[in-house]
Amino acid sequence: MTTTAPATRNRIHFGVFFQGVNFSTIWHWPESGDQIAFESFRRIAQTAERGIFAALFLGEGLRLREHLGEIHDLDIVGRPDAQTQEAAVAAITERLGLVATQNTTYNDPADLAYRLASLNRLSGGRNGWNIVTTHNAWTGENFRRGGYVADADRYRHADAFVSAVKAIWRAGDPARASELPLRYRDDVYDLEVARTVPLVPDGRPVLIQAGDSGEGRDFGAKHADLIFTGHAGFEAASEFAADIERRALLAGRRPGSVLPFPGANFVIGDTDAEAQEKWREIQVAQVTPQTALAYLEQFWGTRLDAYDPDGPLPDIDPVVRVSDVTRGAGFQNADAKRTADEWRAQAAENGWSIREFVIRKAASRGEGNGSSAACRPSPTRSSATPTRATWADSTSRRT
Repeated sequence: MTTTAPATRNRIHFGVFFQGVNFSTIWHWPESGDQIAFESFRRIAQTAERGIFAALFLGEGLRLREHLGEIHDLDIVGRPDAQTQEAAVAAITERLGLVATQNTTYNDPADLAYRLASLNRLSGGRNGWNIVTTHNAWTGENFRRGGYVADADRYRHADAFVSAVKAIWRAGDPARASELPLRYRDDVYDLEVARTVPLVPDGRPVLIQAGDSGEGRDFGAKHADLIFTGHAGFEAASEFAADIERRALLAGRRPGSVLPFPGANFVIGDTDAEAQEKWREIQVAQVTPQTALAYLEQFWGTRLDAYDPDGPLPDIDPVVRVSDVTRGAGFQNADAKRTADEWRAQAAENGWSIREFVIRKAASRGEGNGSSAACRPSPTRSSATPTRATWADSTSRRT
């Protein structure tokens, strides 16, 4: 008698990113709601759970962004702390994963390990940690530390931070309570920790990372379960996934331990033409005339109010050599003069105005949302019963 093994069923997991800031959310549309009201978070979280999404992802704001030396308008009310919001969302959801960005530069391992473990218990093991690094003194001013982690050291510091957090979580196992306090030492930290909460049995927070440099990829391959990526095209995405797998194996991880999580926008319509029309409406609404000028001003380093958003790109050269970080990573460290020359040439070749150029630039970059897709629902429904995805399902292969 022979038996046939059941067919392997691959799953696609979706997560939703609540921006809180940036022009990708059209805040001047009433239906967008309030960026700090819990009702906005409740509506998105419960809608995502009904749609069998795997997780809700929230960024963090350690400092209000600035624009040409003034607080940026879209950030003026700030953002609620991501982990506090996820704790609130945990109480009104049952299956949704809860991912909060938390910085390794401006936290302490013992404290963050405790807070993450606490949410892990309170949510029944549904939380995740998006690991980010920061090295700029601009953010550090909020913490009286300045830019005390040099750019060259930030991943070395982050590696030590995450390793310490993992050690603290292991020490929180009730079976190892006699080993407390935990004494942890490496070339960055010297800790004695006796503040723990046990994680859910056989679990821990999902670890997520998004660095795309060589150092960032090595760090993610060593520690992360999921890696956010903007490589949406098939060829680039395949190369990225293969590179991460290679690095993960070199780091001693099991095959398939690190899963890529690309970003995308989806616009739904009954026909392809309707979806494309809605997508164009969204793009135009996202990039107002004021937004278009502000986008270029971050690279030019000066006010561009005298320029027509529906006219050509500015004919003056930037007054800054390198763009700063006050509006976020998407604007960071660009060679302003070279960037301006390339953009002017591209806009002139295609006949794009300032606003049209920014619309297309934002769409191609994703501005934190990855690629974009307009699509229509299938005219037929599958007879198969949909499988309810859980956060645990999406990380079943982690180490």
